[in-house]
Amino acid sequence: MDDPPVGTAKGLLYFTDGSLAYAGHYIHDHDHPVHTHSFVEIAVVTGGRGVHRSLDGRRELQVGEVVLLRPGVWHGYEDCRRLDVYNCCFSTELLQRELAWTREDPLMGYLLWTGPNSMQRRGLLTTRLDAQALKASVVHLDALDRLNRESVDRHRGDIIGRLTLFLSQLARAVAEQRGSETGTGPTHPAVAQAMRLLEARPAYRWTLTELADELHLAPRYLVRIFKNATGLPPMAYLAQHRVEKAAYLLLHTDQSITHIGRAVGWADQNHFARRFKAHYGLTATTYRQRFTHHAVDLQPSPHTPIRA
Repeated sequence: MDDPPVGTAKGLLYFTDGSLAYAGHYIHDHDHPVHTHSFVEIAVVTGGRGVHRSLDGRRELQVGEVVLLRPGVWHGYEDCRRLDVYNCCFSTELLQRELAWTREDPLMGYLLWTGPNSMQRRGLLTTRLDAQALKASVVHLDALDRLNRESVDRHRGDIIGRLTLFLSQLARAVAEQRGSETGTGPTHPAVAQAMRLLEARPAYRWTLTELADELHLAPRYLVRIFKNATGLPPMAYLAQHRVEKAAYLLLHTDQSITHIGRAVGWADQNHFARRFKAHYGLTATTYRQRFTHHAVDLQPSPHTPIRA
């Protein structure tokens, strides 16, 4: 495999060519230390064996296993024996722009937006691909890998298309294994709008009544349709978004923890501390100390202009 289109600066991983998404093989023969990242990562096991370590515990990995991690989630690999992992990474900016439509799709919305944070999964979703689905997924990942060598401005549609085909394959696999938990109908438009409102103003002191008024809905009705679609009430979803934003700020800025708590909407530091530890299993201080030098961030290199 050619070298990936990334560079390192101050311990962070940067896309060097403005890439929208990246896919590549990595073979682990030894332990891979616990680390975190500021983008969506999907690891597909295509060979060997190993153990995935995360807040969810230790999970034996075999061919066909898939692990999806939301930004800020920490993980690592242990006891690896030629563990062949096909990694697919893409930024939250891509998710919120080109892939924004996935919020309203029942299968893709569950895979990318709500499933990882529902049922106390805290940003991590796992599934398993059968032989046929794994083969189809690898076809799309191989194509995405080859596109790493091409210019973004001439192949933007190809990159987004291949990524979407891969994600759709995963979404169907999750739906088959989770059954009725994923939902069967389209997401109510008000749910997607509520998610956007909460994400756009995380520092605002939202109340359920005010959010419902913005959407011209009764609060109880909003809670019902939001929870049916996401597995969480609106205020719980806001809390998940706040801790992800806080994790990013802890790793990629020098702002004080007090300032970060206020910036994400939790002026009460005790409340912020409880929320953060409940999601990541670590205090904000420990999280920053442990992962600052092992975090990766999919951002354009500071030395290379973005190609539109």
